[in-house]
Parts: sequence; C-alpha cells; structure tokens
Amino acid sequence: MSTALWPLQKAVYAALTADTALMALVSGVYDEVPEGSAYPYVSIGSITELVDDAHNQRGLSTNVVLHVWSTQLGFREAAEVFAAVDAVLDRRPLTVEGYRDVSVAHQQHQELRDPDPEIRHINVTYRVWMTKEEE
Repeated sequence: MSTALWPLQKAVYAALTADTALMALVSGVYDEVPEGSAYPYVSIGSITELVDDAHNQRGLSTNVVLHVWSTQLGFREAAEVFAAVDAVLDRRPLTVEGYRDVSVAHQQHQELRDPDPEIRHINVTYRVWMTKEEE
C-alpha cells in the first residue's frame, strides 16, 4: 500500500489557498509556519491513514487535522476563519493525485486557549475516504 500523505496534503493546501473568501481572512495557509507570521492563519497539522480496502480495491480512510490561529480576543475571528475553511472542505470535491472517489467530511473541532493568553486556537479534523487508482 502506498501512502497518500503528500498527495493529500497538496490537495488540501491547493483547495484552501485557491479560495478567495478564506484567503481574504488569513495571512496564509502553512505546513511550516514562518517565524513572525501575521495572525490569523491556518496551519496543516497531522494526517493519519488507515487501510480501508474493499474487495479488490485499495482504499484509505484518513484524518486530516488543521489548526486555525488568531490573536483577537474571544473566538469570533477564529470561528469565522474556521467557517471559511469548513466551507472549502466539508462535503466538497477534492482532487487527490493517484486517488479517486475522494469524500471529505468534517469530524470534529475544538476551541482552545493557548498557554499564551493572547492566542486563540481552533483545531479541526476532517475524515477523508479515497480509493487508489489502478496502476
């Protein structure tokens, strides 16, 4: 079984950065957040994969964790950014190189107060199911 880690990360990044509504709200979408990045922003966290084969087809069930970061007091700004992320990914088409039948669904999200009292954080998990294209 080959991994979809990098193709899936590229697909999520491409979908998020192509959305003008989201990009109007954030300074960027990052895999590795550059030092001194302006808030708010979105970072791509971990991706986990579980084999989800069916008969003679190779499949994966994955979890993609994203993080929304804000320094505005309260959670309003972070929630608005999260809503924009959700509008891009939840139950929306996603093209992942080497895979077909890609389905995305919002699993959960959580508001968190960072140890730094200035920072607000929402982490969100999306479940992505996909079938490997035949080689």
